[in-house]
Amino acid sequence: MSKRSSAKYKLDRRMGENIWGRPKSPVNKREYGPGQHGQRRKGKVSDFGIQLKAKQKLKGYYGDVTEKQFKKAYTEAARMKGDTGQNLIGLLERRLDAVVYRAKFAPTIFSARQLVSHGHVRVNGVKCNIASRLVKIGDVVELGAKAAEMALVIEAQGLSEREVPDYLAQDGTTKVSYQRVPALDEVPYPVKMEPNLVVEFYSR
Repeated sequence: MSKRSSAKYKLDRRMGENIWGRPKSPVNKREYGPGQHGQRRKGKVSDFGIQLKAKQKLKGYYGDVTEKQFKKAYTEAARMKGDTGQNLIGLLERRLDAVVYRAKFAPTIFSARQLVSHGHVRVNGVKCNIASRLVKIGDVVELGAKAAEMALVIEAQGLSEREVPDYLAQDGTTKVSYQRVPALDEVPYPVKMEPNLVVEFYSR
């Protein structure tokens, strides 16, 4: 697991969007970029710049996965049948940390990764501490008994800004089963994600 090297909300400021839909995001108060030059007028952005921003936003949303991991997901998506952008979203949503986040076991994608890496999550009854593991259709993901009593888990379950999506079937508050790989329009992103631009970025 890679260590996050920058403050998570810095990405919000850089993108100018509240990408996780969190009430505490600084973008809710300041829509300009970070740093002393953040309020300067922005020039025209090139096609490459637009594609790069789309890639950084999508990659950052999933907890700043490493460039190597993200490129690997793109390569796998391009190899699969069908639309590469949709395939990429499907692969990212199958990551174990993403499933833990979607199930409202954790308040942020970062804390979801931490729950997994600390051994608090089971897949089909077996402890798994690999956040990048891809969950399969029919897999059951659940929290360990200790984790169910953790403050951050209780906080996550009380969040009103997020709902558990339809492609996860809930069994109580600490267990979900993965029903299907979602299409882009089924994924509850708080902001618009453009995987087609990510595909263009990597296929240049």
